[in-house]
Amino acid sequence: MSPKEKKVEQIQKEEKKVYLSIEDLPSVGNATAAKLREIGFSTIEALATATIAELAAAGIGEKRAAEIIAAAREAIEISWVTAKDLAELKKNVGRLTTGSKALDKLIGGGVETQTITEFFGEFGSGKSQICHQLAVNVQLPPERGGLNGGALYIDTENTFRIERIAQMAKFLGLDPDKVAERIIYAEAYNSDHQILLLEKADRIIKENNIKLIIIDSLTAHFRSEYVGRQSLPERQQKLNKHMHKLLRLARAFNAAAVVTNQVMARPDEYFSVMSVLPVGGHIVGHTSHTRVYLRKAAGKNVRIARLVSSPYLPEGEAIFKITENGVEDLEEEQ
Repeated sequence: MSPKEKKVEQIQKEEKKVYLSIEDLPSVGNATAAKLREIGFSTIEALATATIAELAAAGIGEKRAAEIIAAAREAIEISWVTAKDLAELKKNVGRLTTGSKALDKLIGGGVETQTITEFFGEFGSGKSQICHQLAVNVQLPPERGGLNGGALYIDTENTFRIERIAQMAKFLGLDPDKVAERIIYAEAYNSDHQILLLEKADRIIKENNIKLIIIDSLTAHFRSEYVGRQSLPERQQKLNKHMHKLLRLARAFNAAAVVTNQVMARPDEYFSVMSVLPVGGHIVGHTSHTRVYLRKAAGKNVRIARLVSSPYLPEGEAIFKITENGVEDLEEEQ
């Protein structure tokens, strides 16, 4: 190889440099990296989806923040693409089974990665049960409807039960202990703690191959802490930022994001199928790509799921059941 060819090869290698940590990025030294980690940016993926204002919180100037974000985005190839290229990129989007073929069909083949799926309903409608099932199912191989990854589980109402995980794992032929090891759990004690847990999650997601991020329930703390119309703007602003952080993590790591939501009554629509509304208003509604309303039905353990919002799927309903084994299809009567 001639000196000229060696020089060209060296230039090409530099252009394709792979950054292994945030310290490797241009304009980021050890001191800056430490500041970034303090405010929740521990990985290149997190920086690539950050805003200049967020990095400014670490005392970084706007120009330098822009350079850091640009370098991170270049490293993970965030750029303009054609619609045809986008279709190719979408092939990387995964689908996670809920355990029910009927429910999977309703939402387009399962819970989609890189988006937020919201399940809302009254107490006992099965929201947390679906979260438990998804935390187990995500560990299955793709041919069985899983994503071959772990789950990050933020619990705000103390509804997580390891015994339930063990039941579901055994039914699927999985080792309950190994399944439990791949669920990274944290209980959020208030809304600020909930926000902080997610902001600090990028390193955990990367190190543990997390393919599912669960917040159960998204709005419980916000609803109890921000009471009255005077506190509504602050609550909505925090919820908006929180959900966009969740969406950025889901996109950066090609993970599925699932949130559950409480409901409030609609006295004017008492006899309607939708006699309740999810908490959080338009902020939650616009950020959740797929919204599913859960309610109890006649019959033991039977639930009805209604798809009320999707970017490309029609509204519809599916019936399934929740048993000791987990989320299953309703057996047809003989």
